[in-house]
Amino acid sequence: MAITAHLHQIYIAADASQVWTALVDSDWTRRWFHGTAFVSPPAAGRGYRTVLPDGSPAVEGMVEELVPPGDGTPGRLVQTWRVLYDAALGAEPPSRVEWTVEAAGPGLTLVRVRHGDLARSPRTWAETRDGWVWVLASLKSVLETGRPLPRAAARPPAPDVPADGDWHRAQAVEANNDAWELLERGALTPDEQEEVLRRAYAAAYHWQRARGAEPANEARACYLVAKALLAAARPTAALASARRALAVCERHGLDDFDLAYAHEACARALVALRRPDEAAAAWAAATAVPVADPEDREIVLADFAGYPD
Repeated sequence: MAITAHLHQIYIAADASQVWTALVDSDWTRRWFHGTAFVSPPAAGRGYRTVLPDGSPAVEGMVEELVPPGDGTPGRLVQTWRVLYDAALGAEPPSRVEWTVEAAGPGLTLVRVRHGDLARSPRTWAETRDGWVWVLASLKSVLETGRPLPRAAARPPAPDVPADGDWHRAQAVEANNDAWELLERGALTPDEQEEVLRRAYAAAYHWQRARGAEPANEARACYLVAKALLAAARPTAALASARRALAVCERHGLDDFDLAYAHEACARALVALRRPDEAAAAWAAATAVPVADPEDREIVLADFAGYPD
């Protein structure tokens, strides 16, 4: 699945009950969470709002779960999350933050925070990716030393780069890896065929929008879609996607293994379509491409071992 959540954790030298109090008591949150405070004490099944030190709104949502830690059981705070301090972030769908506070030993607590439901919220995804790291470190500092962390210097975004470019890149990498995880199983069930197609197309979609994407990413996305279509017994569509990969390679001067794999995908699709002469020509083209890097060459040789059937 694509990345739709951030997961962070940290060990804190404090009892779980102390950590829990720091999490839900505004006298504490003001000290470690950017000076924010709950307007009223959080309660399960009720809405909540936090405010900044000047009284302006920070975040609002619904408290879905509020269970303090007990003997042998972790504490859990689950809250929906809609940003109010920034109009662009606030326009995105609400996400969900899940806190887990678990005793990890005498005077030691493991705190996990999962910020999920971010699939349709790329700006919130980017804003919170590193933000939670500082927040958890500040919580740890307050509980262990009595002092919050200094505010981190703001890092300006790269010039002329959309705010969601990093988000798309992360989604592309994850969807790509998940698609290959399925393809490497071999023969797929009908449900797995549908799933691998979804993952491959998701990877292609996100690579098209990712920060720093290059023609090689487009060629590899087309190749992945071709492999997924072939695994789903759709050789005609697989051939079309393989030829798109080949066209990208030729248009941008990509040689080496990208070109080799584009020809290989064409060959396998043509074999499935029972067009042996064209398949043999594509296979010959694939195996004739020189691959410079020794490690890449070994991988290509292993993948190309034996004529496709």
